[in-house]
Amino acid sequence: MNETSYWIHDLSPFLWEFPENFKDWGPGGIRWYGISYLLGFISAFFLLKKYFENKKSPYDSEQIMNLMTFQVIGVLIGGRIGYLLLYQWEKFSNDPISILRVWEGGMASHGGFVGVLIATFWYSKKTSQNIRPIGDLIVSVVPPGLFFGRMANFINGELWGKVTQVNWGILFPNAPDFALGIARHPSQLYAAALEGLLTFIYVQWRFWKTEITTKFPGQLAGEFLVLYSISRICNEFFREPDASLVWDMSRGQFYSIFLMAGGFALIIWARKSPNET
Repeated sequence: MNETSYWIHDLSPFLWEFPENFKDWGPGGIRWYGISYLLGFISAFFLLKKYFENKKSPYDSEQIMNLMTFQVIGVLIGGRIGYLLLYQWEKFSNDPISILRVWEGGMASHGGFVGVLIATFWYSKKTSQNIRPIGDLIVSVVPPGLFFGRMANFINGELWGKVTQVNWGILFPNAPDFALGIARHPSQLYAAALEGLLTFIYVQWRFWKTEITTKFPGQLAGEFLVLYSISRICNEFFREPDASLVWDMSRGQFYSIFLMAGGFALIIWARKSPNET
């Protein structure tokens, strides 16, 4: 298939870019990536509010904001630190200040998960609550953020997939073989569907249609981690590795194994001590 048969990615990473008279301040504007985080947090807020209105959660609007403040801090700090430690260690070790240059991009979902875990543990201690029910609520509202984040990756033309000849392949200008007319999988869209949409449908079904959160607090959080890990591992087969491999696995697959193990541990914990308060 010749290159004219493929769509050339030409989307701008900016919803609105600073005008020319602001260029001296540096490149910038309103980025889709930032909007994706905002949409994720807004979605989480309204879902938690809906839970409260339907007596599926004890958190009113004020408590939701308190909970989300911890989560926002956890996601942003964990995601940024995780990216540099897990994927850009050499860069970080040579230039530790790079952790502050968030406009250069770079967030890791696995680091974000660790950040959320720490933030949730901190919140549960501060409010003297059981961490497991809180974890169930959090994982039920996380998938929209994952979906929007992956869509932003696609708009940015980053984290492209492996070389392909499928007719929906895309030419990414930033890919090293773009000039050769070599198409790649839109793996960002696959990730949005698997890691975001699929997990959202599953956790919402489990949350609303079963009694899992009341009978076995913590199990839904474990199931989410397992499902996300499987989705991530599958998607990585189509995604071009953005760092060196670990035992012939991409970094995303390797780290997902530990995330999956944590999910199974949560499920076992929940099943062994149901309705613990």
